[in-house]
Amino acid sequence: MPSKSDFLPTSREETEALGWDRPDIIIFSGDAYVDHPSFGAAVIGRTLQKAGYRVAIVPQPNWRDDLRDFRKLGKPRLFFGVSAGAMDSMVNHYTANRRLRHDDAYTAGGRHGMRPDMPTIVYSRILKDLYPDTPVIAGGIEASLRRVAHYDYWEDRLRPSILIDAPADMICYGMGERTMLEIAARLDRGEDIKKITDVQQTAFITEGLPSEGDIVLHSYEACLKNKKLQSLNFRHVEEESNKYHGATIWQEAKGKMIRINPMLPPMTTGEIDASFDLPYTRLPHPRYKGKTIPAYEMIRHSICMHRGCFGGCAFCTISAHQGKFIASRSKESIVREARQVSAMDDFKGYISDLGGPSANMYAMGGRDKEICRRCSRPSCLHPRPCRNLDNDHSRLLDVYRAVNALPGIKKSFIGSGVRYDLAMAPSGSPDTDKTNRDYLRELITSHVSGRLKVAPEHTSDEVLMCMRKPEFEQFRKFKRIFDRTNTEAGLRQQLIPYFISSHPGCREEHMAELAAITKELNFQLEQVQDFTPTPMTVATEIYYSGYHPYTGEKMYTARNEREKLAQRQFFFWWKPESRASITAELRRMHRPDLIQALYPGNRHDQARRAGAHEQGRKTGGRKTGNRNTKENSNMNNKHRNTKKH
Repeated sequence: MPSKSDFLPTSREETEALGWDRPDIIIFSGDAYVDHPSFGAAVIGRTLQKAGYRVAIVPQPNWRDDLRDFRKLGKPRLFFGVSAGAMDSMVNHYTANRRLRHDDAYTAGGRHGMRPDMPTIVYSRILKDLYPDTPVIAGGIEASLRRVAHYDYWEDRLRPSILIDAPADMICYGMGERTMLEIAARLDRGEDIKKITDVQQTAFITEGLPSEGDIVLHSYEACLKNKKLQSLNFRHVEEESNKYHGATIWQEAKGKMIRINPMLPPMTTGEIDASFDLPYTRLPHPRYKGKTIPAYEMIRHSICMHRGCFGGCAFCTISAHQGKFIASRSKESIVREARQVSAMDDFKGYISDLGGPSANMYAMGGRDKEICRRCSRPSCLHPRPCRNLDNDHSRLLDVYRAVNALPGIKKSFIGSGVRYDLAMAPSGSPDTDKTNRDYLRELITSHVSGRLKVAPEHTSDEVLMCMRKPEFEQFRKFKRIFDRTNTEAGLRQQLIPYFISSHPGCREEHMAELAAITKELNFQLEQVQDFTPTPMTVATEIYYSGYHPYTGEKMYTARNEREKLAQRQFFFWWKPESRASITAELRRMHRPDLIQALYPGNRHDQARRAGAHEQGRKTGGRKTGNRNTKENSNMNNKHRNTKKH
């Protein structure tokens, strides 16, 4: 079992044991300290340590007492780092219904209340009050996704860049190893933080002016007056974030000018290997005395093979933080980590996830890299897979087989989301298409722990278009492959689909049809959620502004609790307590076909139809006050051709 000295120090006692007079860099984190490559503070801390810096971490400092946690290590030689943690604090603290959560997966014991709302702001203010002359660099998801003016769902207002409220000298956004190394080196050479203005993936307040070729967004104040301007701003931000070489972005807010330097190109294999090969203990710090940290339990025996995602889903922030282009580890680096996992005391032979942001994008990208360098598409898969995309799964299969061949490993599971549409997309090469079919078969027969989770997200092609997801027919095809493969292999595994309600563009009738279609496919849904607007997604901008950033089209979104509940209830059509409400709602929609599909033999509706027939006979077939709903004998066609009401 590793001792405290095997971790980055978290206390004065630990720094003194190392013989330090003071750290070079102190990182304040909203998460518990887990020394694992899935936890950002550990990654940045170990990266800086490898470069020769003395790095300490203060996890979850108490901001409500006499601030002793902020004072205990004193003033660092170079700078303070500040991170809210692996999640935006508002997502961490509140549900989609804006109710306070009662637990925190990134805290020992799952205890709630160990970080404030907006730690980036709170920690930065405290540190600047205590040590006004020491640079503060903010990073992590919260700072990264709030680098420009953004809608905050929990406060229900447009907020300016987090730099306006957090007195940090600079934000390091995205995956920060290379950026933080450059900042540390330049501060170490004696440069003034205020004069470091050319580091990529940074944002800061400046008195400088835009140059030719830069993009100047509409100001925060202009967006407050006109929501459509906020929508237009987002398109620029997303496109530049997804470019190989983006432009510098500027935005004025509250009389200050914020400069956002472009993202770095994706890491090389050597660079990402170097990050994952750092000497992590893969364990929580001993200070927690064996208490369970739920987020760690989920990933303790997992391996991440790549970063980035080119799916471009409208509700997802992965590409805004990690980028669209895939940075993949070498097979050798992944196998080294698998050996480390297999040597853990509690390892029973099963790797819980051999994946990434999207499980099967490993080693993928464009065939012609020059085309990729000129591309500004937010998705390589939507509305159709890019013709330049190389979707060959052979390299991924090679890694799977190499890991499973290791002594002590019985099986590796794929717990990350699989893009089945990526594996099913025609490649133009018969050999690649065969490899991809082999991938799906091997995935289903050898890497599923009884239940394979996938994310069609909806059944309506109209809603799926807004989500930037493939047509639902793709899921039907995949389900047929899944069922056939299980039958042939003599397996009885389950396919578990994820679905979202209340996404922009989704109406109650879409959800009613989703209920009928999923019933037809023999699903009783478990993995479901209401759409939650989070900063820096297309869907959030639609929710806030009412307009699609790319088309300018005005779009409907369920906003209040009644509208959301009316949609969500259709997930649970099979619950007896939901039946009366759903039946009443379907009558209001004039959809007796869906009532019959969900509740065949419904005696009340049979009686209604019989009464309507008798009334029609007495009136000679004249129209009564009821709307004449056109029945469609082919319900599947009705589902696919959703009418907009």
